[in-house]
Amino acid sequence: MADAAEHPIAFGRAICGDLAQAERREWLVTNGLGGFASGTIAGTLTRRYHGLLVAALRPPLARTLLVTKFDETVRYRDSAYELAANRWKNDYVAGRGFELIERFYLDAMSPVWRYATADALLEKRIWMTRGTDATFVAYTVLRAAAPLVLQLRALVNYRDFHANTHAADWAMTVTPRPHALRVEAYDGATAFFVAADRGEWSIENVWYRDFVLARESLRGLDDRDDNLCAGSLAVTLAEGESLTLTAGLSLDGLGTSPSKSASQGDRPWWIVQLERAAEQFIVARPAAGEPDGCSIIAGYHWFGDWGRDTMIALPGLTLATGRAEVAKRILRAFAPLVDRGMLPNCFPETNGVAQYNTADAALWYVEAAAAYLDATGDQATMLALWPSLCDVVAGYRNGTRYGIHMDDDGLIVAGAPGVQLTWMDAKIGDWVVTPRMGKPVEIAALWYNALERMAAIAALLREPCEEYAALAKLARAGFARYWNASAGFCYDVIDGPDGNDPALRPNQIFAASLPYSPLPPDRQRGVVDACAAQLLTTNGLRTLAPGDPRFIPAYAGSPRERDAAYHQGTVWPWLLGPFAIAHARAHGDKERARSFLAPLADQLLDHGLGSISEIAGATAPFRPDGAIAQAWSVAELLRAWKALAD
Repeated sequence: MADAAEHPIAFGRAICGDLAQAERREWLVTNGLGGFASGTIAGTLTRRYHGLLVAALRPPLARTLLVTKFDETVRYRDSAYELAANRWKNDYVAGRGFELIERFYLDAMSPVWRYATADALLEKRIWMTRGTDATFVAYTVLRAAAPLVLQLRALVNYRDFHANTHAADWAMTVTPRPHALRVEAYDGATAFFVAADRGEWSIENVWYRDFVLARESLRGLDDRDDNLCAGSLAVTLAEGESLTLTAGLSLDGLGTSPSKSASQGDRPWWIVQLERAAEQFIVARPAAGEPDGCSIIAGYHWFGDWGRDTMIALPGLTLATGRAEVAKRILRAFAPLVDRGMLPNCFPETNGVAQYNTADAALWYVEAAAAYLDATGDQATMLALWPSLCDVVAGYRNGTRYGIHMDDDGLIVAGAPGVQLTWMDAKIGDWVVTPRMGKPVEIAALWYNALERMAAIAALLREPCEEYAALAKLARAGFARYWNASAGFCYDVIDGPDGNDPALRPNQIFAASLPYSPLPPDRQRGVVDACAAQLLTTNGLRTLAPGDPRFIPAYAGSPRERDAAYHQGTVWPWLLGPFAIAHARAHGDKERARSFLAPLADQLLDHGLGSISEIAGATAPFRPDGAIAQAWSVAELLRAWKALAD
């Protein structure tokens, strides 16, 4: 039996048997191609993104729900026990299998359930393997005084993972194969399979309609979904015997074994867990000339590989976890995408065409490349990246899209009406919630840092470095204009349409945390102390001080209400990394700085199990929200922890 030391993310009946508690805790496994499986401890579907096989049909995008779930019933000692649970109209829950869960835990990132039916104990385990479009589900009888019969129904679908299915008269084609069913949703659709390592399937091909997705109800979105019962299977198992099911694009991979938790050594358990979680975000992005190219999924369930998020997350997910080769593949894959000095912000699911609408992604690219060089000393790769890095500086210096250019004071102007160019990018229709037009403080800090990085790299590579050094000197002098002496911290934006914006936001923390700071030590302390006093929470930094009249305390309601709150107070965990590093720099106490990171360990047992959320509420108890697993949240915690430990 697993013990608490081996599997610290574990729950007994108090959590598993309480539907509300079991539903708010979600598990996630991924395959390194952009595909994933995810669900709740309870087994209910609460999101449109929940399913056993969400495959990236054009890796890492075009993600499509193919196999939704296997619903199980156990027959043992003349009694039937439903292990499944589903929510229907009027909040009716049919099947209460969560009440039979004696224990749930994560083994590495694989979810494991133990169901007690009388004196029998049945284990269920779900996993994926990297590079394989398949999900595996294994059932093992750990204890039984007599044989038990495991009956399963395979529920399938075929839809964009952002959508819902309202099947009407949709007819899929389900055909038998040895120990398997082949499903073709319509002519020309990608076929997929459900298979078992024993037993024969019976075809049913019946729609189960109006599953109610509770989280979509809360988000103000379509909360009804239909799923097709492709077929059923019944297998008799004795104590010690197992049944393994596969949901995949092919019948390959049967017999694949799940990974197991490794020893944590002398590191805190939650740091070890986050190192495991880090791998979930790393995906293949092959391209011409870079067949081994990689990228980073910004967050699960609904984000793709965003340029800004990828470059911010790269050091923490790869360099801090000993995956330098992956870092190189990411940097090389993105180098050809630099265009007019800019890096793509995102690649839409539908066509994958790069969207260039971010003012900071390319500057984060320079920092990611420099961090790679710091960690590896790999000058050969840096020489290959050098032309793209030079293009970034040239684009910002001379001017590029959306009016992004260097002004006479050496600072970067970034902004265009109706466009959200910084990471505070919420937009509702034509309304840019936080437009930040003018000279945003973090863009200026990133620009100065990039110039200093380029001067240092140029000197190392024996390239001309004088221009970068001169531009850095100009930018540092210009940055003094951000200091708001009456407030004791930096303006968030200067030279905007309404002048200088004195709002206290966390963006200035980068001026105190990046390797090259444009602020003198006393002003670094001013920034850190202001953020500590008004923005710091257990789960991250607020995006706006509570005293600001625009502050919104709750991230809730309709899509419009949530987007309006997204950067108007809502807490972001990823900002704790820069804050901790800046705090250590300003106050010279690494242990105290690390203490700001440690409370996030509790979040690994809530919301997205084993990972860190995208956002959290702006007021106590700062409940995790948004995407259940966010790349830069995990990455910045790992990067800061390692930096403060070294």
